[in-house]
Amino acid sequence: MNLPRHLAIIMDGNGRWAKARHHNRVYGHLRGAKIAKTVIEECARLNLSHLTLFAFSTENWFRPLQEVRFLMHLLRRQLLREKTTLMRNNIRFQVIGEIDRLPPEVRDVIADILDETASNTGMILTFALSYGGRQEITLMARELVRQAKLGLLDETQVDQALVAGLLPSSFLPDPDLIIRTSGESRISNFFLWQAAYSEIEFEDKSWPEFTLDDLHRILSCYSARERRFGRTSEQLQTR
Repeated sequence: MNLPRHLAIIMDGNGRWAKARHHNRVYGHLRGAKIAKTVIEECARLNLSHLTLFAFSTENWFRPLQEVRFLMHLLRRQLLREKTTLMRNNIRFQVIGEIDRLPPEVRDVIADILDETASNTGMILTFALSYGGRQEITLMARELVRQAKLGLLDETQVDQALVAGLLPSSFLPDPDLIIRTSGESRISNFFLWQAAYSEIEFEDKSWPEFTLDDLHRILSCYSARERRFGRTSEQLQTR
């Protein structure tokens, strides 16, 4: 099977799934965390190079304070619990986003796991936390202006490679496949630059309903797709 080098997942629908079953939203987030653990371990088993999970967006800060506090508590708890799993599966942990906005106790755990897994050579698992694609592009633009003011570059040097290299997530290859659960048909400010040629799968199931069978089905579908990047099928056959 032709697997994606970089799989990215927008894990959406936890709260709505829980409310539809007459539970509070917290229950949905707890179930969603369990699904994430299962998917991470399976992607590592499949030897994917990169898995990125969109865990908390910049817009999620606008949610009710109680829910945001629980999500931060859950994030810290899950990271502490799963550090052993990351080490056992040789997974390297990374983060992207406005990490300085996270609570200090969460940042401390993230720093510890980044250091602990730095030497791992398997799949790179990236959590997008307090992340937004527009915000990332804005940071890149500020860096361009800063370098221009210092005389380090002029407009003739600005090309796509330079822009991509100045994005905070530049250590990641562009996602080959993006999965979004919950039936929403948008990417919600996620990887706006990087998703230019990503295959996108919108899944009707909410994240707490997502199974490994769903993952395998989507990966199988991806494997059968012809990725032309603007070329024709005939051109690809002669390359």
